[in-house]
Amino acid sequence: MFRILFLLFIVVPIIEIMVLMQVGSFLGAWPTIGIVILTAWFGAKKVRQQGLATLSSVQTKMAQGQMPSDEIVAGVLLLVSGVLLLTPGFVTDFFGLALLVPGFRRGLIKAVQQRIVVSQVPQGSFSHHNHHDQQSEHFSQTHEQAFRQDFVEKPKGHSGHTLEGDFERKD
Repeated sequence: MFRILFLLFIVVPIIEIMVLMQVGSFLGAWPTIGIVILTAWFGAKKVRQQGLATLSSVQTKMAQGQMPSDEIVAGVLLLVSGVLLLTPGFVTDFFGLALLVPGFRRGLIKAVQQRIVVSQVPQGSFSHHNHHDQQSEHFSQTHEQAFRQDFVEKPKGHSGHTLEGDFERKD
């Protein structure tokens, strides 16, 4: 994890500064600044469009009862793309624009999904594993005796551990 953070916060800005200096010396300061601002604007516009389309697709799939896993990963990648495009520099802009290309993003989504292991439990299922030994048998007998004493064998007027009250459903 330290290597990744080191790469993100030290190496990437150094590379960005070097590239900005090279482009600035070739084109000049104002055209370089203009290009950086233009790519940020263009990227934010495209991220918004594709993000809204992805959100619509998520809502449609959820309404149909399907899991929108592709769309969720695409949404995260679009978020990363937006951050990269708003970060000043040409290297981050290149990677941010690459994430806006649908074909590249689909390939990345498949690669991410292959690395993620998801355990699915069928809806409405419940499983219970009982390791039957003397201690669990003793517990269940004691629990059953307490239940009988509190709810079954007590006279009606005796409160014991029972809470009484009225229930009214308000929908």
